[in-house]
Order: sequence, then C-alpha cells, then structure tokens
Amino acid sequence: MDYAVLTGIVLVAGVLLALVAQWRDWRPPLIVAILVGVAVRVLIMYTSAIDTWQPVDFVESFKPAGEAVLRGEDPVLASEGGWHFLPTIPYVYGILLWLGIPWEYAGRLVTVVADIVLIPLVAKLAGGPKASLRALQYALSPLALLVASVHGQVEPVALVFGVAAFVVARGPGSPERAGMTTDVVAKVRKGVAAYGLRDSIPRVIGRGGMLHRAMLPGPDDRATLKRGALAGVLMGLALCAKSWPIWLIPGMLLLLPNLRSRVAGLFTTGLVPLFFLVTLPIFAGTSLQQIPEVINTIRDIRPIVGEWGWTPHFTGGDWALRPDLATFGTNLIYISVVAVVLYWRRADPIDMTTAILLVFMVMTPRLGAQYLLWFMPFLVARPTRFAWPAIIGVSTWAAYGYLYMTQFDSGTWWVLHSEWSRASIVLLPVLALAMPWGRRIATAPALATLESQTKVKATSPA
Repeated sequence: MDYAVLTGIVLVAGVLLALVAQWRDWRPPLIVAILVGVAVRVLIMYTSAIDTWQPVDFVESFKPAGEAVLRGEDPVLASEGGWHFLPTIPYVYGILLWLGIPWEYAGRLVTVVADIVLIPLVAKLAGGPKASLRALQYALSPLALLVASVHGQVEPVALVFGVAAFVVARGPGSPERAGMTTDVVAKVRKGVAAYGLRDSIPRVIGRGGMLHRAMLPGPDDRATLKRGALAGVLMGLALCAKSWPIWLIPGMLLLLPNLRSRVAGLFTTGLVPLFFLVTLPIFAGTSLQQIPEVINTIRDIRPIVGEWGWTPHFTGGDWALRPDLATFGTNLIYISVVAVVLYWRRADPIDMTTAILLVFMVMTPRLGAQYLLWFMPFLVARPTRFAWPAIIGVSTWAAYGYLYMTQFDSGTWWVLHSEWSRASIVLLPVLALAMPWGRRIATAPALATLESQTKVKATSPA
C-alpha cells in the first residue's frame, strides 16, 4: 500500500481538526463541512485507486457482482456466493462499469458519494445550533474515510438510507422533539382524562380502546402516513444494501408520531426488499426456480469468528469456523438488545439506536472493521461523554489493519492479525462507556412540547 503515509497524515490531521473544532466550538457553514468532506474523500479515493494493493473482497466479491449484472446474471449466484445481499448495489456497479469507469474508481464511487451525502444528514440528525459542527466532525471521521474511500465497503450506502429514514421519521420541528414515545409520555404527563378515557386504567383492545383509537384517522393523518411510508421506503433501501440496518428499525418507528404511521413505515420497510427480490427475473436474469437458492445464499452466514472482541481469545487471534461461539454470541446479542430497548425505552430513539449499535459491537462474536461505522453518524450527531475516546479508539484499531498490516506479506500479516484481533478487547469497555447512560429519558423541552400539544388536542372541538 503505497499511500499509507499520506492517508495516515490525512486521518490524524482530520481527528485533530475535529477535536479543535469541538474545543473552540466552531460552527462553520454546512457547505464548508461538505466541501471538506468531499476533498478528503476524493483525495483518498484517488490514491487508493492508483495503488497496486486492492482489498481482496473489493476485487474478488464486489467486482464480480457488478460484472455479473453486465452479463445479465444473478450477482448472488454468479459470483460464487461472494455477494450475500440483495443485488441493489451490484445494479449500480453494473451501470458504472457499463459507462466505462475503471473498477478501482467505480467500486469506490458508490460508497464515497453515499458518505458525502451522510455529512448534511448528520447535521439534520443532530439539529440545533451545533449541527454544522457535527457535520464537520463526521466529514473528518477517520473510520468513514477508511471504509468509504479505501475499502469501498457498502456500509455508507446502508447508512445514508438509514439515517435519511430517521430524519424523515422525525419530521419538521425542533430536534428536541426527537425520541419521544409520544403517545406514552403524553399520557403519563396529562393523564387519561386528556384522552377522553373514563377508566383509571385505559382499555387497550376493543372498540374505543387505545389500539382502536390509535388506528382512527386524525386531522393530519394523510401527512403522517406519507411520512411513515417514506421513512419506511428509505429504511427498506438500507436493508437492500446490507441486512444489518434491521437494528435501526425500532428507532425509526419510535420517531414516527402515531401507530398508523408506524404501521405504514413497517409495511413499506418490508415492501422494498420484497420488490427487489421478486424482480430478480426481470433485472438480474434469475429464473423463478433459482429464487429459493438466492434466499438461502443471502441467509447463509458462515460462523467465522476471531476477528474482534472476545472470540479471538478462544481462537488464538485467527479466523475460525466455530458454530458454538457464533451461536452463543448471537444469542448474547439478542438478549443485550432487548435489555437495551427496555432500559432506554423512554429515551430519544436516536440515543436508543446508538445504544443498540454499541452493545452489538461489545457482544458480537464476529465483526469486520467496517461494522464499526454503523454507530458513527449517530454517536457524532449526539455525542456522549466517552464518544471521542470510542471514535479515536476504533479508528486507530481499524487504521492499523488497513494501513500498517497491509504493508507485509501474507505470513507476516497473519502474525500481526493474531495480535491485532486480540488487542481489540480493550475497546469493548470504551464502547460500553460511550453508550448514552445519562440520557435514559428524553429531554425536558420535548416533554414540554408534548404537553402543550396534548393541551391543544384536549381542548380542540370535536
């Protein structure tokens, strides 16, 4: 990797600038943050594209998927199982290759453009007077630069749709409103009388019950339904890029204002991946008989562990097929996510989502460095006390793998990998500390807003 020194200098300079911006409370115009993000991403994309070293999966998995689309073949089946997701991104790869763009640029162009669009979305996610500061800090995020511009992993594509779904679900107005389970908190604050319920314990089901009332159309029902449906479409596109955005769905649904909009959001979230699946015979040349095989290939995740966290200490720091560790770790993730949802159930959904993604990183038995980008837009937008130790820690760990270990031959790489993967365990407590422990309940301004809205609803004529 010829460009490692230059890339390292850009990454370190970016972190220092982001920290100085935090210290001095810089709030540059959003366009400045975007231009800075464009400049550093294009620079690193260019130096990565002309280098003699290219990531293995970038060449042996992503490129064959795009070439398969050019040939009119299913990218999941044609690339010998190298592509384990819906063919949405390979369609884009195929278009760029058809335009004659060299793969070294075409493969990274998809992720770089997505990561640039994420910069203003992080500002929207953050909201408030420091929105442009958060955008600048994400523009300089070292891990985002490595994943998007060096590796070309499609995490930024999944994130750009996932974060956009959050922004749409929250809707217009003050960002402090975000994250309220509005129906629950407003009921607690105003009591059942404000909702016209005659019993001290409201009925949930049946005619006149909470569920029935929630499904009745309201004065702004069309607008909220459209909002829910659009947020769901965006989240569905995120799922078409990768399967992991399923962890973002609870937060998106909680940001929507009522049950009807949440049902609409959940419906369209599932509808989009289904559309890309059933249209495989049209766009990818897949026969109807092959669709079950495509589904099985997408579902098939080999239990390879030993890259990150606690499992390398059972494998000696090497990759290993360990179904026992993979199964135990997967169950640990499910239990931990349920606990996080319960613990942060009254928090801002963005904070709850940050907690879900961070606890995943702590508990997971398997992980690629690109997974660590999942929580980055959310943690940058709403930083916690230990946000920057976590950001710097995971970025340093990933940069060691991307920039230093790739300087050596295969044998030396494996020796370094053994130590590198086991060293990752020191980051687990840092990630745990970076969770939004002090924000279990949404902020007082949001409660005040909800109370005033409830008063208007209670006093308005029928």
